[in-house]
Amino acid sequence: MPCAAQSLLPYGLGMGILIPGPAPTVVGVVSFAVVFVCMAKVLLPRINKVLGERKDAIEGQTERAEQLAAEADEVLAKYREELAEARHEAARLRQRALEEGAQLIAEIRAAGLREREAMIVEAQARLAADRVIAETELRGDIVSLATELAGRVVGEALESVANSEIVDRFFSDLDARSVAGLQ
Repeated sequence: MPCAAQSLLPYGLGMGILIPGPAPTVVGVVSFAVVFVCMAKVLLPRINKVLGERKDAIEGQTERAEQLAAEADEVLAKYREELAEARHEAARLRQRALEEGAQLIAEIRAAGLREREAMIVEAQARLAADRVIAETELRGDIVSLATELAGRVVGEALESVANSEIVDRFFSDLDARSVAGLQ
């Protein structure tokens, strides 16, 4: 039976199913070589080309991303610089406005003081003029009242006394006393 079992084997010679004969091995090796050469000559260059393009695209995107990041950093730095300049300018303008405001306040205060002084001088001049007018009117009234009173006491009209030296002397003494009282 062993012979019958060996003849049943597909490849004969008793090699078994896992060990092929020389013809299938040669056909397999030649087929493998043809497929390998086709792959190496046709498909592998195309695959390498596509992979290279992909690599370049990825590297290009990375480079573009790095360039964009660098540009963004530059724009951010410029923005920060402009912002710092704007803040400096605002501070300078604020300081200038404060200085101008202080100067205007000082000018207005000085003008107010000048106006106040002018009003005081004018009021003092008016008061002095009013006092002189009031004194003149009162002296005349005092002389006439004093003359009339003296005439009633004496019983005679004393009109001539009103223009005399007595009245002038009385008012001179009164003025001297008032000046001495003010000092």
